[in-house]
Amino acid sequence: MISDLSETVETEAGTARVTWHRAADARLVLAVSHGAGGGIDARDLKALAAVLPAHGVSVALVEQPWRVAGKKVAPAPRTLDVGWRGIWPAVAEPGLPVISGGRSAGARVACRTALELGAAAVLALSFPLHPPGRPEKSRAAELLGAGVPTLVVQGGNDPFGKPGEFPEGRYRLVEVPSGDHGFAVPKRAEITQEQAVEVITDAVVTWVGSLG
Repeated sequence: MISDLSETVETEAGTARVTWHRAADARLVLAVSHGAGGGIDARDLKALAAVLPAHGVSVALVEQPWRVAGKKVAPAPRTLDVGWRGIWPAVAEPGLPVISGGRSAGARVACRTALELGAAAVLALSFPLHPPGRPEKSRAAELLGAGVPTLVVQGGNDPFGKPGEFPEGRYRLVEVPSGDHGFAVPKRAEITQEQAVEVITDAVVTWVGSLG
């Protein structure tokens, strides 16, 4: 892995930041953003940035403008999409196919904009299928409308949508046993926290290996 490089990118939603974890001989770029309640220090994003470069995938961790500005509350989905469109030229600049990714709200953004931006695929981490306790408020249409190869990695106990709640569709779904929305597992779970993270990284490594 080549040393990290952070760059700021001006978008119509404000200044975003992209932190690169580059592969020495990259064949793909994974551009992946955080959710509405956290940053790029999320356990799954950090793990992917550490593991994927050895498999020929450069990882671009994207901080949305609201996060760079120090705000604690994410803006409306439309504004998140504007920020994502704004960073796309920077992550596409290496000239490689780009996987559009995100966790939680970032996963929704990736799905909504994939076709428009020409993403090679979508990685949806902890896709928020519905608000907790409100399954009638389904966001399945966003996931099903991604229009490109899609991998969903979902915690088995995610209150925003357990794996069994997801509809049939043309995407792959991998469950992290006992994982919550942040992929944390309780101490009494059948797997350790380290193993839970390995489920995520192993699934993504296998999946990116299947992409052209």
